[in-house]
Amino acid sequence: MTGKSQTSNVTNKNDPRSLNSRVFIGNLNTAIVKKTDIEVIFAKYGKIVGCSVHKGFAFVQYMSERNARAAVSGENARIIAGQPLAVAGNRELWLLHRN
Repeated sequence: MTGKSQTSNVTNKNDPRSLNSRVFIGNLNTAIVKKTDIEVIFAKYGKIVGCSVHKGFAFVQYMSERNARAAVSGENARIIAGQPLAVAGNRELWLLHRN
């Protein structure tokens, strides 16, 4: 899984309005799945302005909160490279850490 990336690596903008437009992707097999793969999978939900991939997880930054919510709904538990993704938006992450 490879290709050329067109989006920024920045997903940690300080603008509070951008927080709800960010999606966390956990349980990611980053030995196989690359940034371009993530961009292709998640682009169907809206314009991606940033994508950062780390060992075992990634973040996708969308233009709008609506796009982020659609991505969470559509991709959570999807099997990629033999592993079910754990996809959450900012609100879901906040609720998980609160409990």
